Amino acid sequence: MPAMNPFSALRALPVRAKPTAALRAGFQRPAVFRTYADKSVNNPGKLPQSDDKVGPNMQQQEHVSEEAAKMAKITGGEGPDIEGQGTPVQEILEEDKKARENAPKVMQDSMKNGQGAANAKPSGSRSFSTFARRQQEDLSAQSGASEIDPSMIPSSEQRAVYAGGVNVPAVGHKFPIPDMTDRKPHHAGKYRYDEVVNQVTNLIMQHGKKATAQRNMAHILTVLRTAPPPTYNPSRPLLPGAPPASHLPLNPVLYLTLALDSIAPLLRIRSQRGAAGGGVALQIPVPLGLRQRRRQAMMWILDVVSKKKSRGSGNNTFAQRLAEEFISVVEGRSGVWTRRDAIHKLGTTARSNLSFGSRRR
Repeated sequence: MPAMNPFSALRALPVRAKPTAALRAGFQRPAVFRTYADKSVNNPGKLPQSDDKVGPNMQQQEHVSEEAAKMAKITGGEGPDIEGQGTPVQEILEEDKKARENAPKVMQDSMKNGQGAANAKPSGSRSFSTFARRQQEDLSAQSGASEIDPSMIPSSEQRAVYAGGVNVPAVGHKFPIPDMTDRKPHHAGKYRYDEVVNQVTNLIMQHGKKATAQRNMAHILTVLRTAPPPTYNPSRPLLPGAPPASHLPLNPVLYLTLALDSIAPLLRIRSQRGAAGGGVALQIPVPLGLRQRRRQAMMWILDVVSKKKSRGSGNNTFAQRLAEEFISVVEGRSGVWTRRDAIHKLGTTARSNLSFGSRRR
């Protein structure tokens, strides 16, 4: 058996040498203190001192009562009045014995001298009144007001007009009653938009989608407003008294109304079956009202627009085609003029049949 060598085992162990005595003697641990950016070298490690000796929280706002007392002293008045602003402290102290024992000595002395809750009012009074006191003064002034001016009392006729025909008793008013003789009828407030705009919006509406129809109507009026002035066609005369072409884009509602009323037919043709004899229908012209004429004209325009192809894509293609058709109507290029002329020509031919109903009776 070979002999063991102890030096080989010692080589694998890490050995840390101890510092020499010279190094231990020259090493000194620094003193632990915090340094500041201070120019003073004599007192290192101390906080810098302010010149004015005033800290950030040492200048605070005065209390409201102290400020009011100073203002009263300056103006020559008296101190603040806390009457009616909550429950007095003396009243609370009288009910609570423990709180009275812990109260300040000034309050204890005042209560011993007989100044209880009833005599807890300060000697002075505020030179100005609070909001509640101002309201109370206003109410007292109104209750003690003088008689109502007779000119302010309306007459029986004015009361009847103001109440909508119902005679009401006389009531005093602060201001005179407005003149209601020229007021509009009750149904005038039901229409938010123009009559023609509202009717056209309802006619272009589909499946009850009123918001979509209103959006299309807004796009139509925008196109009529931004489009160049139209060119009138002498062979297709518009309504008498039509404004110049340059004025139409300034008023798109007038533009729309002029286009509708110009192509609106004055009549419609009613066919009476068997009235001509031998089962032949008789053509009888029937006059139309204003809204009926506009509706018929709008139906013709919608029929023409539905047959035209869209030149683009988007949500406003229908409104764009409809606006262009209104412009072509004013310029006399639309095919709706042919329908209107045909209806008027047929009505002129069948004007002798107007008395068919009276002859049969």
